[in-house]
Amino acid sequence: MDSVGVAAAAPDAGPGPAWQSKCPWGAPSTTSISCSLADVMSEQLAKELQLEEENAAFPEVVAAAEGPFITGENIDTSSDLMLAQMLQMEFDREYDAQLRREEKKINGDSKVSISFENYRKVHPYDSDSSEDEVDWQDTRHDPYRADKPTTTPRRGFIGKGKDITTKHDEVVCGRKNTARMENFAPEFQVGDGIGMDLKLSNQVFNALKQHAYSEERRSARLHEKKEHSTAEKAVDPKTRLLLYKMVNSGMLETITGCISTGKESVVFHAYGGKSATEDKVIPPECAIKVFKTTLNEFKNRDKYIKDDYRFKDRFSKLNPRKIIRMWAEKEMHNLTRMQNAGIPCPQVVILKKHVLVMSFIGQDQVPAPKLKDVTLSNEDMKKAYYQILNMMQQLYRECNLVHADLSEYNMLWHDGKVWLIDVSQSVEPTHPHGLEFLFRDCRNVSQFFQKGGVAEALNERELFNAVSGLNITADNEVDFQAEIEALEKMNENHVQNHGKKLSTFSSDGDPPIYDE
Repeated sequence: MDSVGVAAAAPDAGPGPAWQSKCPWGAPSTTSISCSLADVMSEQLAKELQLEEENAAFPEVVAAAEGPFITGENIDTSSDLMLAQMLQMEFDREYDAQLRREEKKINGDSKVSISFENYRKVHPYDSDSSEDEVDWQDTRHDPYRADKPTTTPRRGFIGKGKDITTKHDEVVCGRKNTARMENFAPEFQVGDGIGMDLKLSNQVFNALKQHAYSEERRSARLHEKKEHSTAEKAVDPKTRLLLYKMVNSGMLETITGCISTGKESVVFHAYGGKSATEDKVIPPECAIKVFKTTLNEFKNRDKYIKDDYRFKDRFSKLNPRKIIRMWAEKEMHNLTRMQNAGIPCPQVVILKKHVLVMSFIGQDQVPAPKLKDVTLSNEDMKKAYYQILNMMQQLYRECNLVHADLSEYNMLWHDGKVWLIDVSQSVEPTHPHGLEFLFRDCRNVSQFFQKGGVAEALNERELFNAVSGLNITADNEVDFQAEIEALEKMNENHVQNHGKKLSTFSSDGDPPIYDE
């Protein structure tokens, strides 16, 4: 009797205990469907039964991958597909284990960790790379990048016994200091100290740190200075706004460019426009003198203004930046005095804060040459000397001023005569150092024309007496200067006891000062 017939003849098993369902000799839980001998011998039926057994053993590939490894002891390994799936699942497990080791290595004791969860469980049918390629892709360590020093645990030491290493270890501290250099400002170049395994001592690191902070503060100061002060051949935003307003109002037609730079100011050339009032005529070409707003250039120049009795009361009440505006105002007043006396000098157009607009000494954007740069004939040199001598006497007696910086650098040659410029430092003779400044001017003028071949040029002492009207009879320069200092001391005491000496020019007729 065949097995199929025995199965069909067996009675239905009723419900029983759990151990009976597991017994190999017990009744099956489900009854088999009876079939004929022809069906049993059918090849198609055999394939269907085999497929049902395989599906019962491996319901899904993913579910099998999560369970224990499937070996040939508990499944049929006659199918090549089953063998391939088993090998792929084992490969996936090794790949996930490698990722977990990489995570542990990279994270370490860090509070912020990374995860490779998205890279796990590669689809078994898409992995066609070799073992070497997979190992290289899984490795997150760059062989060309140096490892950062490991952090010391909170307990302050690592290791045991003779191998113990504390946080005060010289090598550990040196490597930590090298790594901390990366926190410096980006402008401070530190190089690849980690790659070279550089070990910095605490003393060297602290010195570098202090230097980095100093450089950062210095760069910040330089940036602020560039934003708030005039620079070489450039102006700050506030000055630029003043120039824009002059152009927009029609006073200036256009500003062509820079024609001169100095320690105290920058001079620009501009074409004049139309004045708002009919009584004021703007010259066709103008010179714009912008006084630099940096205080460094005026630290040694305050003696020209703080002891000037015209500005002494205002000087003590102003902050340093407003003193620069007073310096521009002082040049405007001095130029106006010289213009009223008929001395060749630039004509003042307008003063606005630290920007002074004057007439341009030159033609077609070409400034007149300085006396030191022009080559004159003997007749012109002699003519220039007598003209300067006359201007110095007029400046002292009629304008009640001393140039205080008169030299071939501040005299221009234009239209066959000498023009005086740069009178912002000019003071009155009653200044505590007025006579001293006058003697210095006389020395510069005398030396220049004596070198230029003017035989009639007086020496500095004779020129001083000719300009000031004082008859100081001293045989040498030392005694001459001593008498000048004595006269200045007497004049200072007289002014302090009897008040300021009254000037014959009580009203200068100065142009208006426009200030916002």
